[in-house]
Amino acid sequence: MAALPDRVADQDRRKVDAGGGYAAAWGDPAIELRCGVPHPRGLDRFSTCQVTNGVGWFIPESQIQGRPVPITMTTVGRAENVEVRLPRDYFPPAAAMADLAPAIKATIRDVRPCV
Repeated sequence: MAALPDRVADQDRRKVDAGGGYAAAWGDPAIELRCGVPHPRGLDRFSTCQVTNGVGWFIPESQIQGRPVPITMTTVGRAENVEVRLPRDYFPPAAAMADLAPAIKATIRDVRPCV
């Protein structure tokens, strides 16, 4: 958690009650990050993976519409899954992906690169 940036998508980090888990948030409405989440529903060997700054992300096909919609993106191929819920206000997700990549690469081992 300490490796996470102070800003994501030009939004300041805010306090969050993680309920004993690993979570962080930025902005209002909140960009929410949770570590150690289960394998995302819908992710299989045929799924599209988006790579930004060396980190692979899965976004469900139903959320890839080319227009602002809420997005739930999950890292792919890491020892632990990281899920980020991005409100439509921060569309497209590329800025959040880029801002979070250094912390994810530095702290969560890559076990199977996204291709």
